[in-house]
Amino acid sequence: MVKADIVVIGAGALGLSTALHCALLGRSVVVVERDTAGSQASGRAAGLFKSVQADEARTALARRSIELAVGFGDWAEAELEVARSGSFLVARTSKHRDYLLAEAALSRGWGADVQQASPADLAGRVSYYRGSDSGEELALWCPEDIYIEEPMSLVRAYAAACRHRGVQILESEAVVGIQFSGGRVAGVETGARSIDAGVAVVDAAGAWVRQVAEFAGAGGRVAIAPVRHQLLITEASAEVDPAAPITRVVDAAVYLRPARGGLMFGGFEAAPLPVDPGEQPPSFRTGDVPLDMGVLRDMAGQVADEAPLASAGPVAEHRGGLFTMSPDGRFVVGPVPDAPGFWVASGCNGSGFSSSPAIGEALAGWITGGDPAGLATLSPDRFPAMTEELLIKNGVWQYAHYYDPVTADQH
Repeated sequence: MVKADIVVIGAGALGLSTALHCALLGRSVVVVERDTAGSQASGRAAGLFKSVQADEARTALARRSIELAVGFGDWAEAELEVARSGSFLVARTSKHRDYLLAEAALSRGWGADVQQASPADLAGRVSYYRGSDSGEELALWCPEDIYIEEPMSLVRAYAAACRHRGVQILESEAVVGIQFSGGRVAGVETGARSIDAGVAVVDAAGAWVRQVAEFAGAGGRVAIAPVRHQLLITEASAEVDPAAPITRVVDAAVYLRPARGGLMFGGFEAAPLPVDPGEQPPSFRTGDVPLDMGVLRDMAGQVADEAPLASAGPVAEHRGGLFTMSPDGRFVVGPVPDAPGFWVASGCNGSGFSSSPAIGEALAGWITGGDPAGLATLSPDRFPAMTEELLIKNGVWQYAHYYDPVTADQH
């Protein structure tokens, strides 16, 4: 019998961050992962950290996450390389110009450093992006923004810091049940052992979060829908300055950054593919998600004039993952209704990897008796019960409009 204060299910970025911060607060922690740490969505992330968010709570989490990532070695005592590149937000239509200007004003009020940039600034700093000839292009410069070149490096840094503080990470060990005692969740059963949890069990199982919650009889209270996301990395090219910043073209719903000497390109398709792991064979993993290069090429075609390498460059890697999309586009973090002692960290909506430092910090404090620290509005109890059809419909809508909030009020 293994005993701990807290058991975390899932060794992705959110799960490991939560485990690390719980350990920093003096709690004993066990992480259970049915595969290997970071093998699912986290290892397939784009690695982008974005300070400008849609509301004050998410802005605070994003900026705190950037702060924690940049100073990772100081507080976590594990090595992490971070590219302090800054980023441009670009709009090429009048509607998106107006939206970005309004968003910039709000973001400044929430403490983010956002500056309007000239076309010359954009052209001078971004080697792989040529700028638009439309005359309507607007660029905002976000100097705080960073990226992590290889997402697995954050996973490895979390894991090293966890182990340094006594956290047990049990890999290749699947959870097969949840223990109850006195009406509370009290631990987990794996294929190999029982693990007592004196304080909490945290479900950070990514796209499988609802399947894990079912073991606690709470799957219907976790409102997320997994949706495919894809990106590519081109072969190395002289067009790409490795020190160039991130660029996000909001009207095309795409992002670009230097990667491995080439260019990373990804985006949010208008008709995304929902993938429910619960309807797949037990052997299904994120690497089995069907990919479609045609979708990426079509999106790249929208910025072919500005970033021709994205649409025409030879591809070195094409990868995809599953985003857990919530009905309102915000995280789902906190205690799960009707299952005392059972907590969830999900609803990443494309920002779980990059917000994991701050979410893990805040969630650990909440679990161990502290203030929710801005997470209270993200609690899973904010949603009523929903049918599968409605969950998928809302999740797909949020994904398709990730960079197109101009129409958000029409939803």
